[in-house]
Amino acid sequence: MLFRRSPYAETRSRCYNPATPQAMISSPHYLATQAGLRILRAGGTALDAAVATGAVLCVVYPHMNGLGGDGFWLIHESTTGLMYGINASGYAGTNVSYSRYLDHGYKAIPPRGILAACTVPGMVSGWEMALELSKRWGSQISLATVLEDAVTLAEEGFPVAPSLARWLAKDCAQRCGPQLHKNGLFARTFLPEGRIPHTGERLRLSALSRSLRSLQKDGLASFYHGHIARQVTDWLLEQNGLLTFTDFDEYHAQWVQPLTVAYRECEACNLPPNSQGAASLALLNICNNLDIAGMGEGSADYIHALVEATKLAFQERDRWLADPAFRHIPLDMLLSPEHGRALARQIRMDYAQPFPKGLAVGGDTCWFGVVDAHGNAVSAIQSLFHDFGSGLMASDTGVILQNRGCFFSLDRRHPNCLEPRKRPLHTLNPPMLRQKGRPVLVYGTMGGEGQPQTQTAIVTRILDFGLSPQDAVAAPRWLYGRSWGAETNGLLLEARFPHNVVQELQRRGHAVTLSPMRTESMGHAGAIWRDTAHDMLWGAADVRGDGLAAGY
Repeated sequence: MLFRRSPYAETRSRCYNPATPQAMISSPHYLATQAGLRILRAGGTALDAAVATGAVLCVVYPHMNGLGGDGFWLIHESTTGLMYGINASGYAGTNVSYSRYLDHGYKAIPPRGILAACTVPGMVSGWEMALELSKRWGSQISLATVLEDAVTLAEEGFPVAPSLARWLAKDCAQRCGPQLHKNGLFARTFLPEGRIPHTGERLRLSALSRSLRSLQKDGLASFYHGHIARQVTDWLLEQNGLLTFTDFDEYHAQWVQPLTVAYRECEACNLPPNSQGAASLALLNICNNLDIAGMGEGSADYIHALVEATKLAFQERDRWLADPAFRHIPLDMLLSPEHGRALARQIRMDYAQPFPKGLAVGGDTCWFGVVDAHGNAVSAIQSLFHDFGSGLMASDTGVILQNRGCFFSLDRRHPNCLEPRKRPLHTLNPPMLRQKGRPVLVYGTMGGEGQPQTQTAIVTRILDFGLSPQDAVAAPRWLYGRSWGAETNGLLLEARFPHNVVQELQRRGHAVTLSPMRTESMGHAGAIWRDTAHDMLWGAADVRGDGLAAGY
């Protein structure tokens, strides 16, 4: 495929367009990518490599994900063409109830502290399911080998990446410093000598290394049934927490059937609720009825159309999506071509329609993708929700507990209302595009509400405008929603967009704010594109993060 050049592309971006004939990995941290690549070279499958990548991310990107968080997986099996989904999101504990929050005077679940840690971590169970499938594919790679790089980096230390240094500084100075400092275990781990570590400084996570070493020895299921689960839940009991050992012991991730919609000549795939994968697919389902290519890449028409389509997709999401075990969701109707056409007809190109709900665009997450030499493909995403989750490290396990439960509503009429053993609506969603039964684009991003928006930007830039994966990921982005501290939604644009584009969007009614160029608030995206004409894999990693796309 001969890629077009983006009008925003830098000459040096050509250096970040790796192409390889056999296998490729993209992740938001270079050490994680290298760990996955080592597993592939040792004969491991895409699933083995993805778990190795995810495990290292838990060490080197602890602000974005960890053993105490959740995950989702979308998997293509090359020999059969089958698609698998893994929902490794945790449910609310049995003792979690409205009254526990209302009695404390809360109108919403707090984002930090002991009451934020109200859902079981699901991610490790997802790893276990992925590796079980890998064994069915014939993998001979052991769990100990898969986790070895993560254990070594946690034990011996790793260089603090710019993203981690920035988030530690931001959290301690602005957002949740008192909460993080109050948790002595957290402070001793991430604030050695009582200060924020600098970029490039060695950081050791000794407690986390012991937990990872325990998982190597006792198996991933021991996270839920063994001494790690007991340590975590005993500590929670001492802190008047909500989760019990029984909540951990009875938890297991789930196999789910992926959802699909058509986009151009491709099949767009994602996961069903409680993931917002249906919202990402709904957005593409709308855009499939728009002349995106005729709008011009980076134009006011292009941004306006995608923002208006985002509003429509999010209205549907907020009305319907929740844990399907607690609510019927008419997915066939919501993702039908007819419904996509009907929504597309509602878009006015001259006017920005209001969106009543405030959308918090934050959400700190790790997406990573792998394609192996046999054509198996994985799109995976894992998260603690907010940066450092609840801000709590459980006992001396090194496990930071997520705060995904604060996405629940305390309004009993809301589809995403809090109930025991219910999974919250999840922003996490791992996408993939297939053509003629083979993956052509494995892609994704961090970013909460921004995930569907950035995913759509990547797809349209590659399929409609013919950009290379790296140009599609690196080009300036936008984000519709509510920034931290703001009360209303706005349109955040990276400052590389021309002044006339900004002016035209404002004229149509968008409340535009300019952000610094290549800001991390736009998320860390990545992509792997298969050039079917030459059977070559092209990788991309985001210049906004510390990532790497590499293969062989």
